[in-house]
Amino acid sequence: MKEDFLHYLWKFKKFDTLNLKTVQNESITIIKTGDYLELSGPDFFNAQIKIGDQKWAGNVEIHLKSSDWYLHNHEKDPAYENVILHVVWDNDTAIFRENNTEIPVLILKDYVSQEIIESYNALVSPKTWISCEKQISEINDFVFKNWQERLFFERLERKSTFVYNLLEETNQDWEAVLFCLLAKNFGLNANGSSFLQMSKSIPFSTIRKESFEVENLESLLFGTLGLLNDEKEDVYFQDLKFRYFYLLHKYQLEKTFIDPVQFFKHRPDNFPTIRLSQLANLYCKHQNFFSKIIALKSVSSVYELLNVSVSSYWKNHYQFDKVSPKKAKILSKSFLDLVIINTIIPIQFAYSNIMGESISEDLIEFMNQVAPEKNAIIDKFNSFGIKSKSAFETQTLLELKNEYCNHKACLKCAVGMELLKND
Repeated sequence: MKEDFLHYLWKFKKFDTLNLKTVQNESITIIKTGDYLELSGPDFFNAQIKIGDQKWAGNVEIHLKSSDWYLHNHEKDPAYENVILHVVWDNDTAIFRENNTEIPVLILKDYVSQEIIESYNALVSPKTWISCEKQISEINDFVFKNWQERLFFERLERKSTFVYNLLEETNQDWEAVLFCLLAKNFGLNANGSSFLQMSKSIPFSTIRKESFEVENLESLLFGTLGLLNDEKEDVYFQDLKFRYFYLLHKYQLEKTFIDPVQFFKHRPDNFPTIRLSQLANLYCKHQNFFSKIIALKSVSSVYELLNVSVSSYWKNHYQFDKVSPKKAKILSKSFLDLVIINTIIPIQFAYSNIMGESISEDLIEFMNQVAPEKNAIIDKFNSFGIKSKSAFETQTLLELKNEYCNHKACLKCAVGMELLKND
C-alpha cells in the first residue's frame, strides 16, 4: 500500500461515502474533497466537510499511519494548523493540535471495497516491463488518444526548458538558440554533448559573419572540437587549420577544452566529420535561418529546406588523409525526421509560448506526418498491441514509459486510472 493510492481514493471518492464516521464516532459528510495541488503542506487544500453538526472549511492531510504526522514533524509546521481531517489507512495514535484539541480521524480502509484494493494490487504488482502490460491494449481508444495528447505536450514542456535556458545564455538570440539545438542534434547521442559545447563556445555573431564561406565555418567547427590539433600532410586539413587560427586571432576567440568526439561504433555517414560539414553547409546556404524554421509546417518543407550535402572534400573522405569512394552524403530523410522531433518542434513550441500564440493543433498535425521512431521501447509497446503510425504516437509512448511507467506512477496516469475505474 502506498500513500498515492490513498490520495487517489480520496480525490475521486472511491469509497463508501454514505456512512462515514470519525474514530471519535462522529458522522462525516464530504462536501468538497479539496484541491490536490501536490505542493508542500497538506495534501488537499480548501476542503469542505461536515463533522457531526459542524461544517468545516480547511485542509485534509493523508497518511498510511496516523503516527506519520509526528514522523514528518507536522506538529511543528504552521502550514498544518488548518487541517480539519486526518485521513489514514491505519490509526495507531491520536494526533493533537498545538492547542491540545484532537484532530478528527477517518480510517479509510474501513470504507474501501475489497475489489478496488485487489485491482490496485494487481496493477502495481511486479510485471516483466510495465504494470499494465496485459491490459493496456484494452483501454478505451478515446481515453488513450486524449492521454497521448497530454503526454505529447508534457514532453514538449520538458524539452522547452532546455530551450529557455539557451535563450537566457544567448541573451535572447533565437538564431543562436537554433544553432545550439541543431549542433546538439547533429552530434546524435554519442557526440551531442560535445557538439553542444562547441556551439556554445563560438559566438553566433562569428558564425553569422563567416557563413558566406563554408571553409571558414568548417574550420571554426572542426577547430573548436579539437579535430585540427594533429599534424597532417593533407592539404585540406592544413587549409582548415590555417583558417582556424586566423579566425581565432581575428575574433579574439579563446580555445576551450571540449570533450573529444567519438568515431567508434558510428556508421561512416554519422562520423562527426560528416555531420560537421553538413552543419557548416546548412549555415552557408541559409541566412536568417530561424525565421525559416519557425515557418515550417510539413515534413516535405523540411526535406526541401534542409536539402544539403557535404563540402567537395568530404564527398570522397570520411576522415582526413583517407580517401573513400565518392558519395554525395546528403542529409537523409530519417536523420531529418530526428531533426524535426528534437529541434524544429521543440523550438516552434517554445517560441509560440513566448509569443503567446497557440499552435498545438499545428504541432500535432506536423508530428503525425513524421514516420514512427524505431527503438526497443516502441517495439515493446508494439508487442503489447500498442502500434504507432507516426512520431507523434512514438513520442507519447516514450514519455509514458520514462515519466510514468518507470516511476510506477499508475495513479497519475490515465491508463492506470481507467483500469481502476473499470474494475
